[in-house]
Amino acid sequence: MQKFLNRLEWKMNRYAVRDLMKYVCLMMLGVFVLEFLPLPKSAVQFLRFDRALILKGQVWRLLTFAILPPTGSLIWILLSLYFYYFIGSSLESRWGSARFNLYYLLGVICNIGAGFLCGSATNEYLNLSLLLCFAAMYPDHEFMIMFFLPIKAKWIGIADAVLLILLFVRTDWAGRIGMVLSLLPFFLFLGKDVFLQAKMAWKRLQFRIRSGR
Repeated sequence: MQKFLNRLEWKMNRYAVRDLMKYVCLMMLGVFVLEFLPLPKSAVQFLRFDRALILKGQVWRLLTFAILPPTGSLIWILLSLYFYYFIGSSLESRWGSARFNLYYLLGVICNIGAGFLCGSATNEYLNLSLLLCFAAMYPDHEFMIMFFLPIKAKWIGIADAVLLILLFVRTDWAGRIGMVLSLLPFFLFLGKDVFLQAKMAWKRLQFRIRSGR
């Protein structure tokens, strides 16, 4: 699988958009601003993924759902977009533009597939998967929660994973299939590494328990 991804990455080199997450976040901010303009129809309603409307010809919804901003106040939106940009740019710095573009493109495609199966799709799981990638690649990076409480990325990643597991248990089968498809790029790119890291952590924990530390 890694060889296949490497070939796709090589083909993406000439088409890769540098600093992709900056443009994604700017478009999210633009949609948020449009919500406050006196338009005949809500921008979010016009851009969200809707299988029935797509099949009727509104094909732009296949892509525009990816730039819908998170909900909340202006302060929350700005903090969320900065967070997304920081995570995305950090992953691009580690992977390179081509590989990050490939990850994001596969994420969008997988969410489109999930949307046709379930009837609708959001970019929520795609953004959560970026956080999981960051936590796996920069586990000791510290974020300042509420600007004063330091917490390492690995703990945020674990909390993110627990939340996803709870959502997986509580949703129906269509939702579960959609969730798995949405998170497929994460498993393709980092699933093996995360499994090995978890296995090593478990062995270290067992050693400490046996040694009484």
